[in-house]
Amino acid sequence: MSSSRTDASVTLVDVRMPQMGVSVAEGTVVAWRVEVGDRIAADQTICEISTDKIDTEVPAPVAGVLAEVLVPVESTVSVGTVLARIAPEGAPVPQGAAEPASGALADTASNGAGADTVAQAEGIPAPALEPSPQRPRYSPVVQRIAAEHGVDLSQITGTGRGGRVRKQDVLAFLDDIAEQPPLHIESPYRPEPVAAGGQLSRMRRQIGEHMKRSLETAAHCTTWIEVDMSRIEAARASLGVTALPFVARATVAALREHPALNAWLEGERYTRHPAINLGIAVSLGDDGLIVPVVSAAHELSVEGLAARIKELARRARSRELAPDEVRGGTFTITNPGQYGSIMATPIINQPQVAILDLEAIVKHPVVVTDADGNDSIAIRPTTILGLSWDHRALDGAQAAQFLATLKRHLEHWTGA
Repeated sequence: MSSSRTDASVTLVDVRMPQMGVSVAEGTVVAWRVEVGDRIAADQTICEISTDKIDTEVPAPVAGVLAEVLVPVESTVSVGTVLARIAPEGAPVPQGAAEPASGALADTASNGAGADTVAQAEGIPAPALEPSPQRPRYSPVVQRIAAEHGVDLSQITGTGRGGRVRKQDVLAFLDDIAEQPPLHIESPYRPEPVAAGGQLSRMRRQIGEHMKRSLETAAHCTTWIEVDMSRIEAARASLGVTALPFVARATVAALREHPALNAWLEGERYTRHPAINLGIAVSLGDDGLIVPVVSAAHELSVEGLAARIKELARRARSRELAPDEVRGGTFTITNPGQYGSIMATPIINQPQVAILDLEAIVKHPVVVTDADGNDSIAIRPTTILGLSWDHRALDGAQAAQFLATLKRHLEHWTGA
């Protein structure tokens, strides 16, 4: 994310804290990879940031010289905050370029190469760098994983720059202690269990705020339909995948027939999107959930959707998603049926206008009509599909027609 501002005769390009998902409101700068005065290439990593959901790198939007660093290491700032400014290639670096407060570049190269570069450019000898006292710095992801498992981070040797403890270090430490047999000591005294209490995590609060805001903003309605999944069950068994990618592929087809549902409603501005970018809700266990996005889902086959959904879910649970993988969704699918649920009323993922709920596939007796019009009872795998939709943008007929189209694609699946 970048913008620009004019400093005297120089137009500086702002580098901002990126948006990384609808429930992420802030991030922490954990390392600067360049110093003020350094020349940088477009897309070169200039700093690393961490949130409760994602650790990622921030690239330079343009080539040039780093003119200002505005946010120190270990500072937590809101999405959209200007982190640094770049003087584009060919533009003079403004006088008095700013560096952040002490400690901002604590994670840059410890040999002071950046200071030498600036000093040589000014024709003066570089000052000797005095060693600064080291203090442990941990990203929010590292702190959360450690808290979940009761790990003392001081016991872990970090492999990051300057001895920083990375997420991989904590996970490796947990793997090591998991291999050690537990020490079991019988105790004659068993005290009463104490109720655990504490504040909601930042992620949990942000998810709650996003859901509450959606309920207060949208005119929520939910419509359900029952679907015979016989053909889908047979097809997925041959491919060795779940029903989700089939439902996703059928959803793409239904959205093409009903484009009013592939849209955003922001205030009074309603926008239909030509591309279908499917958000897939992924549970992070007690940590909450995140909705990575399958971009251009209309270009993928069932096999392609299955592979992409599986990879996004893996990256989500290991906190490896990139910012572009959690934004831009135009329609969302949630899949509580994988846990046995049979009916739900999902909350719309703002600013989208609808969300599809896939429930468990369960065998039920159903009435089957043959080609001659004769009815019989048969056992068929069925599911309930629920659609929560925004009555500000849609009407009940549109929701029901969309579900009927989706049902038709699933019940008459031809392998498309």
